[in-house]
Amino acid sequence: MEHSGGRRGDTSAQGDGRAAAHLALAVNGMGSFTWDVPSGVMHYDDAALDVMGFRPGEFDGRLSTLSERMLPAELPAVQARVDRALQDRSGFSLYFRVRHPGGWLRWTHTQGHVVCDAQRRPLRVIGIVRDASQELRAIDQTEQLHQARQDRRRQADIVAHISDALMPTVTVDDLAEALTSGRLLERLGASSIVLGLVDNGRMELIGSNGLSGRLVRDFHLSRLDQPLPLTEAVRTREPVFVTDRDELTRRYPGLRPYLKMFSRATAAVYQPLIAHDTPIGALGLTFDGKASFTHDERTVLNALGKVVAQSLQRALLYDREHELAAGLQTAMLPGHMPPTPGLVSATRYRPASARGGIGGDWYDALTLPDGRVVAVVGDVQGHDVTAAAVMGQLRIALRAYAAEGHPPTTVVARASAFLTELDTDRFATCLLVQIDPRTGRTVIVRAGHLGPVLRRPDGTCTWLDTPGGLPLGLSSPGAQPGHPASELVLGAGSTLLLCTDGLVESRTADIGEGCDRLLAAVTTGPVEPDDLADHVLNSMSAHTGEDDDVALLIMRRTRHASEVSERLEVAIRSGDPDSLHTARLALRTALADWSLGPLSETAELLACELATNALLHARGDATLTVSPVTDRGPTVRLAVTDTSPVSPRRRAATERSTSGRGMMLIEELATAWGVESRGNGKTVWCEVTLPPP
Repeated sequence: MEHSGGRRGDTSAQGDGRAAAHLALAVNGMGSFTWDVPSGVMHYDDAALDVMGFRPGEFDGRLSTLSERMLPAELPAVQARVDRALQDRSGFSLYFRVRHPGGWLRWTHTQGHVVCDAQRRPLRVIGIVRDASQELRAIDQTEQLHQARQDRRRQADIVAHISDALMPTVTVDDLAEALTSGRLLERLGASSIVLGLVDNGRMELIGSNGLSGRLVRDFHLSRLDQPLPLTEAVRTREPVFVTDRDELTRRYPGLRPYLKMFSRATAAVYQPLIAHDTPIGALGLTFDGKASFTHDERTVLNALGKVVAQSLQRALLYDREHELAAGLQTAMLPGHMPPTPGLVSATRYRPASARGGIGGDWYDALTLPDGRVVAVVGDVQGHDVTAAAVMGQLRIALRAYAAEGHPPTTVVARASAFLTELDTDRFATCLLVQIDPRTGRTVIVRAGHLGPVLRRPDGTCTWLDTPGGLPLGLSSPGAQPGHPASELVLGAGSTLLLCTDGLVESRTADIGEGCDRLLAAVTTGPVEPDDLADHVLNSMSAHTGEDDDVALLIMRRTRHASEVSERLEVAIRSGDPDSLHTARLALRTALADWSLGPLSETAELLACELATNALLHARGDATLTVSPVTDRGPTVRLAVTDTSPVSPRRRAATERSTSGRGMMLIEELATAWGVESRGNGKTVWCEVTLPPP
């Protein structure tokens, strides 16, 4: 009695326990299920039916009915996981969504265990199912927050990386190259990029990557009023976001023929570049497979536009400053080299690429009345406007001293004293070369500067070992520092190269390496000075860069002495009455030898007038110099040099006057005439040309 009752009591207790368990599961949003594997019948309790979205009596126990409530995209993965559990005789844990009758979705979690028979064949699956919406919502929110943080960090890294990439850029070309690099394009996650610059009402495309060359070429310098995304961004000052290809062609019909060139692009953004409230350009990016731009992405792209605009504005200011500085420097240099028979020359000036782009390097050359050429290259200390101003003054001083007829050593010494008296705390180096194209006699004076490079007719080259003195401006007031001169004969076909140290110096290599490279460049370069100058600059820039400005002067002697007409030089002494007669005979003979006999009568008359004026007014000896002018037809040049600094002047002469007519004759009979001041006197010259028949 007690056993049966006990059994009945136990059964009641078990039923009560199962009811309590089902109640506990239902309270926690859970239910249980049993799946009879051989028959395929699924049994859900009431709590499980509620989780799965079935009303009481609605579920028929078939798996197909259950599948209809699940999402088709998730169903294959669920079936595969359950099949693997049955095969392994294990269990499974699944998250999937079911659609309730109202159309809304609920995340569920189903956990099942496979029960097998004695032969290890799957007999049934028992498990629980619960509402996982809150759980996954919290997980989803956490993942979204984590993803958002990662996105913001990535976006901040993009802006920082672009800022770092653009910071070293100096010129607009530098910026365009850095911004359109493949590495930066990869960082942005874009498939193409284009950078445009506003220029006189047009959009100049200055850099691109990932775009067809034809597209860039066709839309280069488009007008700002054309319906294009870059120009629209500039006109409206607002970014243009496009996420539909049809929309792109609808808004910009001109792009329709080019869409096939970037067929994978699905989205694009065009950012205006605005600096100081002025649109200066636009930046375009296209993206493959992108369907939309999030708020954070738009914020980052706007920040990117601001960073690029600031860098572009800085580069534009630098380019304008550099152009102004280079123009100022170039304006201070001679416009052209004087043409000289028997000598071919070429000059180059290259400004430095560093900020300011202005320095104190210069070149100059002038032809003396006797046909000799004085060439100078030099470098004033510093890279600023002051250096350029000092350079201009020093160049003019050197030119004036050389034109006065001083020997090269005196010219350099006086220039040094001049720079010292300027009191600018600047010194300068220079190299002065005086060449006589007729004879090849060359005098070299060096003041703290690189010596010249000699290229012989056979192509061999060498640095000329010439003695040198202190740089200009380092002498004390009143002192005349020694600047020794060296001489050589420059043979026909030989070339002299004069340059400043910016051509051979580099921050990364010894100057000796630069000098060796220059010799190699001159050796392998072309013969003509113009071509050789370009070759040398291009060759050396690859090694030294453009950190310093460069002045370059190349001279090549083209004729043998025998090929150039001789020059007559006769001394006229004040104490020798016959010297003037001797000079006339020598002049007549020389003109005949030069096939200029028809000029003899006029030339003798003017030579006598010039010499007589010198003897009368200079009260000392004089020198008559006569030379043919080969580039202006039958012409002879007469020059008389004396020791008096007083220039001749025309005086009124009456019919009874016995003097005063010399200058009148020269003005009437000479083609040209003039007076040149020399360091120890003056030279009065004139030219006589045979009139055409």
